[in-house]
Amino acid sequence: MASTVEANEDDRLSKLPDDVLLNIVERLDIADAARTTILSRRWKQIPAVLSKIVITADSFEPKHKEWSKLTSDDIVRANTAVLEATRSILERRAGSLYPIHLLRIQFYLGDESILIGQTVANTIATQKVDSAEFTILTKVRKKCAKNDLLTYGKQFMSFFDACPNAFGGLVRLTLENLRLGESDFPKIFSMCKQLEFLSLYECDMGIQSFLEVEHPQLSELVIVCGRLERVDLKWAPKLTKLKFNIFRCKDDPFCLGYVPLLQTVSIINVAFTWHKMLKLSELLDKAAISNLTLDFKSEKIWVKPEGRRQLLPVFHKLRILNLINIAEECDLTWTMFLLDGAPNLKELHILVRNHLCEMITEKRRELPVVCKEKDKGLEWEPSTSDFKHHNLAGLSIYGRFHAVDKLVRFARKVVEAAVNLEDIRLYKSPVCVRCKHMLQEWTFEETSWLSYEFRKEIPSVVRIHFPSLGQVFSK
Repeated sequence: MASTVEANEDDRLSKLPDDVLLNIVERLDIADAARTTILSRRWKQIPAVLSKIVITADSFEPKHKEWSKLTSDDIVRANTAVLEATRSILERRAGSLYPIHLLRIQFYLGDESILIGQTVANTIATQKVDSAEFTILTKVRKKCAKNDLLTYGKQFMSFFDACPNAFGGLVRLTLENLRLGESDFPKIFSMCKQLEFLSLYECDMGIQSFLEVEHPQLSELVIVCGRLERVDLKWAPKLTKLKFNIFRCKDDPFCLGYVPLLQTVSIINVAFTWHKMLKLSELLDKAAISNLTLDFKSEKIWVKPEGRRQLLPVFHKLRILNLINIAEECDLTWTMFLLDGAPNLKELHILVRNHLCEMITEKRRELPVVCKEKDKGLEWEPSTSDFKHHNLAGLSIYGRFHAVDKLVRFARKVVEAAVNLEDIRLYKSPVCVRCKHMLQEWTFEETSWLSYEFRKEIPSVVRIHFPSLGQVFSK
């Protein structure tokens, strides 16, 4: 009876079209995908025709442990499993005529790295691979000591030198916790000729080091933390997205050279007393962006209000503006300088909250480097006394609405200036992983109260909406 059932199951699976089988397997975690090869004779052939291959170390890590609690043995076992899976799947494809549209490997820097790299290099050399990606993790993920950074930097460059063909075929590369030599980044940019995406977390060449970027294909660059004094984007003709998340330097964190296609810029920072207030007209010089995000982490506002004449050259194409994590105690009048300088702005999103998961709290607030006045130096006067904006179509306000009077006054100022504004959307504050328990939908009482408060100041021709948080981003 058992053999009859097995035969029937095998026959049923055999009737599925190839594209259906592929669709099923490509939706599975790689460990589960590997197990499908025992289901039937036809399923054994699936790895050889997969178009999407994603192998990640976290798929093989203990499910009950957070990454911060992983032991060295856990990491070695996960990395060994990644190597075995990479070899098993890619070597089984030898001679396959089916292209790989996506090959994404996530692994830890270690003894297995070179073997993983060599296996991927052989696949890139012998098969058609549209997009190859490496995410390279370090055993210590957060708050690395100087010696760890130096050790990981040397390990990475040894790996890089041993697998030039693998890196030469990469389209996306994510690195973390590396302190490299001055000649290493130019070497990486030179070898990774196909690179379109680069993410660097805590990567530098030492304290107050300078990074120069020259690359013909790079379209997206993400810099997170690190001890870089400045990033000089000298020549990146295809760069469209730039993200800076936390910078320690006193002055402008980056300098824009030849970046004719740059459209989206995101700057996230906690301002300390040593940070100067940034002038966006100078920082974004030579760029005419369409999408700008400024995240203040519920701390001091670090942009300096400027006049329309200074901002117009860099803001004349700006369509979407996101002002994120403005502390609840901050006055919001200063934000109008951005509206004044961006006459073609279509959407304004503003998130006002004291995000306790990220902001500086308790005794740390007494440290001398912490800014006590979060909205100091934000004085601004409009370019004309009757300043009007004719293109703003939508205003979205996110928050916990503790200081509702302040938000109503802000909305009224925007409505008075934006003569064609039709809709205001009020959202509850987004949540992160640590405060996700606070995620709630609007109640009838809340919407009634806020409608009453806003309607006292906002003309009835402007519609007020209360969308679900599920329809928006999560910070």
